[in-house]
Amino acid sequence: MAIAPLPNESELLRRTSEGDKRAFTVLFDAHYKSLGSYVYKLTESMESAEEIVQEVFIKVWLKKEELTRINNFSAYLFVLCKNKALNHLRQLASQTLRFQAWEKELGSDPQADVEDHYENFRVLIEQAIDHLPEQQQKIYRLSRHERLKYTEIAKELQLSPETVKKHIYLATKTIKEYVKNNMDEMVMLILMSPLIFLKNF
Repeated sequence: MAIAPLPNESELLRRTSEGDKRAFTVLFDAHYKSLGSYVYKLTESMESAEEIVQEVFIKVWLKKEELTRINNFSAYLFVLCKNKALNHLRQLASQTLRFQAWEKELGSDPQADVEDHYENFRVLIEQAIDHLPEQQQKIYRLSRHERLKYTEIAKELQLSPETVKKHIYLATKTIKEYVKNNMDEMVMLILMSPLIFLKNF
């Protein structure tokens, strides 16, 4: 699955390890498409593929000092992407089991209950977005709701594409953490709602 290395890849890795952002951008542009296609085949989600590849490259940048010790950079990237994609799929499976548990607990109309769960989940995500800093919130909504590309967002807000990518990454991380921390509260709300209805009937 790994692609052939760039003619000057070792030099680009060396420069990136020293903090050269231009060299890092060249590496990113060279591998982004193939990694995205690979992760998409695993997750069947363009949004998930995009986020996973971004997270991988952020990890690469944060640990850039180790790049010169990597023999096959392309293979290294694919392994990172594969591991993140599998973790993502495991998390989705866990969420599915949770939804099934809620459905069993609530009874009544399964399809309606599942739709209610997803609606509550969507509301929780919207709450998380509302808690983001203003700039992150604006960028995230332009990306996820209006489906603008990073370059389009950068142009509209007069920012660099790298800054936009960073904001998207931080926003996504914050949203995931918010959902994780508030998930149990949401479950209680769902489980209590039939009781509230009966009490006021």
